[in-house]
Amino acid sequence: MQQPLNEKKREVRDSIIRFSVSLPSGLLDELDNKITQNGYTSRSELIRDMIREKLVDEKWDKGESEGTKEHLGVLVLIYDHHQRGLNQKKNEIEHDSQLVQIVCTTHVHIDHNNCLETIILKGSKDDIERLCIEISGLLGVKFAKLTRTASFTEQI
Repeated sequence: MQQPLNEKKREVRDSIIRFSVSLPSGLLDELDNKITQNGYTSRSELIRDMIREKLVDEKWDKGESEGTKEHLGVLVLIYDHHQRGLNQKKNEIEHDSQLVQIVCTTHVHIDHNNCLETIILKGSKDDIERLCIEISGLLGVKFAKLTRTASFTEQI
């Protein structure tokens, strides 16, 4: 009996291919230090993550996300919640955003003055970046970083 085509694809997708890479000794030392610092169990794990990160960045920059214009991003903010009007302005920006969907937020009180917030965003790359710039530029925002993501398919 012949194997169904989707099972054959899965076997190919799940197979691991070994290849060798030549590196100068100094670069290999740096790679090994990164493995130790970040808790990786092998060079392969670190290199796979580095390749995935590069592919995500390229997809984001090209505006691609698996055949759709929708992207996901996570905006991390640290801000002074005592800053007059900051929460109201931030909420207005979030609520007025017609083009970016706010999927989820998490709010943590760091100390008496500072809050940490994560905002998961869905939309086009340009709209997500525009929204993040608008929020990041508010008076009282001390730190803002957008983590750009892409969907992970069988190739990644």
